Amino acid sequence: MNILFYGRAVAVGALLTSLLSCTSHSTPGSESQAPGGAPRTVRPVAGCGSGSWTDPSDLSPTRAPARCDTGTPAAVPLSKPRKVTIATGTLSAEYVAPLEVALDKGEFKKEGLDVTLKVLPTPDSLPLLAKGDIDALWAAPEAAVVNGVRGGFDIRWVAGNFSPDPKSKSGLWVKLGDGENADQVKMAGRRMGTMIGKGSVIAYPMEKALKSHGGGLDRIQYQQLGSADVLTALQNGGVDSAWLLDPVWRRVDGKPGYAFLGGQPLGEPLGGMLYGPSLLNDDVDAGVALLRAYIRTVNTYFAGDYKSDATFVTYLAKLLKTDETILRSTPSLRMDWEIRKGTTDRLQAAYKAQGAVEGGSLPESKTVNRTLYEEAVGHRP
Repeated sequence: MNILFYGRAVAVGALLTSLLSCTSHSTPGSESQAPGGAPRTVRPVAGCGSGSWTDPSDLSPTRAPARCDTGTPAAVPLSKPRKVTIATGTLSAEYVAPLEVALDKGEFKKEGLDVTLKVLPTPDSLPLLAKGDIDALWAAPEAAVVNGVRGGFDIRWVAGNFSPDPKSKSGLWVKLGDGENADQVKMAGRRMGTMIGKGSVIAYPMEKALKSHGGGLDRIQYQQLGSADVLTALQNGGVDSAWLLDPVWRRVDGKPGYAFLGGQPLGEPLGGMLYGPSLLNDDVDAGVALLRAYIRTVNTYFAGDYKSDATFVTYLAKLLKTDETILRSTPSLRMDWEIRKGTTDRLQAAYKAQGAVEGGSLPESKTVNRTLYEEAVGHRP
């Protein structure tokens, strides 16, 4: 399950003030660079053919995610072992599974990487990432990240994580009033229960769902609740709408009086790996190696409907320390390391509508770097 995928919205103003003096590195926005600023050499990679890269501008919901052959791209061990710390908000969510499998199966070690997965909420991780005290963050380009980059933090979104299966109904649910149905629901003025609050990546898909039903991010009331309380509040009338994640939505799916209004866009990851200066600038080889191990893990274990393999689901449930029945109750995530064109533009527009960011939209060159995963699969633009 991916209950904690979207993280928590945070304010980083005070942290920016105290930490900007420590984060003055210059980060390449759209090009990986070798030491000294020269462009890095990208070579073809065995097992990663034309299907290992897709056009970022292809926003089709039926777009097939990029894939290499099983077991590829092969490891290219670093000349010296490198310790890497990746922060994540949870180790039990399904979207973290590729990292945990890579660690358990030794995929990181093959690259000469000694990886530690450290559980830290985004508010605590972000300044550490910007200072280089941790190397990567498995989260999302939330409003706090955008605000941090605008203030000088050296952070880029470098790889995607997943998009939902078309059968998933993780997203915005509403309790229907008299005379309402899924096609006729007025959302303006509704009280929404959410564990996220403002400034999370769900603002983007939520805005789309609200606008189609006479609402908007600035026309609803937010009630922040604990993860265990969102569904209860929706059921007992404490709120009349809620953002329900896997597998919570199963509890209301098909029941009279509830309607699903929309969720995360198909074929468009909204989170994944974020790098700070240590892997963007100081040790790009390690940054590529980390993504190569992640991509190899996806190609080997998560290339398709991984939940059709009963043995693997049992293994995954034990690894994630989650209930196997719950894990089986939702469709497989579509693991996807690529980042679509314009995603951070759309996210920033939604954050602005919520009042979570100020100023103009940052260009992709300030928020995204695709070249590291492109190098890992041998794609030369």
